[in-house]
Amino acid sequence: MNHDTTRAPVIAGVDGSAQAGAAVLWAAAEAYRRRRPLHLVHATGTEGRATDEAAERARAAGHDLLTKTAGTVAERFPDVTVVRRLTPGDAVRALHDEAGTEGTVVVGHRGLGGFRELLLGSVGLGVVSHAQAPVVVVRGERDHAATGIVVACVRDEHDHGWVRHVAREAELRRAALRLVAVWNPLVHMGDTLTMLDDLDGIARQRLRETHDLADAIRGEFDGLPVTVEVEGGHSTAGLLVQASQEADLVAVGAHRPALGVGRSAGHVVHALLHHAHCPVLTVPREPRARRAH
Repeated sequence: MNHDTTRAPVIAGVDGSAQAGAAVLWAAAEAYRRRRPLHLVHATGTEGRATDEAAERARAAGHDLLTKTAGTVAERFPDVTVVRRLTPGDAVRALHDEAGTEGTVVVGHRGLGGFRELLLGSVGLGVVSHAQAPVVVVRGERDHAATGIVVACVRDEHDHGWVRHVAREAELRRAALRLVAVWNPLVHMGDTLTMLDDLDGIARQRLRETHDLADAIRGEFDGLPVTVEVEGGHSTAGLLVQASQEADLVAVGAHRPALGVGRSAGHVVHALLHHAHCPVLTVPREPRARRAH
């Protein structure tokens, strides 16, 4: 992602749930920071039912919901331009279509359709799993005090493209960017015991690569505080969930599905989406074939 997606619209899903309502206000604040329009999207699921009486009621209810939600946004963020989209298709496809590859999609962590124990709704998971654009799943307590920290989970210098997007997010918030790299010694063990000197070398290499990435980001974002933390451990997801307690936003890179086919969300992303204490941002990585090694 070498272009600036923070100059594109912010898209929020609207379904009438409390979680979606919180996500809309988060998205409105994001649109205000970016000075970009906010697109409110409601999908009725009535495609192919043009003369159905129930479909007509669903469309009317969707129109009213969008009007009410736009009014709420106008009260809180009067300077934000709001665009309303009522679509007959399903919510996941509607949000993807509205965002394209540059808009940022914002959804709540659970919608109206899920059971209470389902910590991430099917729409949120569907949007993240097949995302071609950045997606934010709004999680955490509403009274979560701002920390002034944005966390990004990184692996090496090849993360520069998507981390650039996260740096812009930190810059917009006047926050510090914290690059967290986690390396698991067991990954490098193989079938024979690896010498401790080799593991120490791997740790030094990860630290060096993360510092190189931090230096590159500092060079591009003058004045942005960037810190580095390299951890050795068995659970990347666990460390990131812990880090999310002290962050305003935690970000991870997700593989962009080739031609929109396949899933971009791995186990670390899944764990964050279910357990993070703050909003989670997933940003597509460049396809592996196009990345230098």
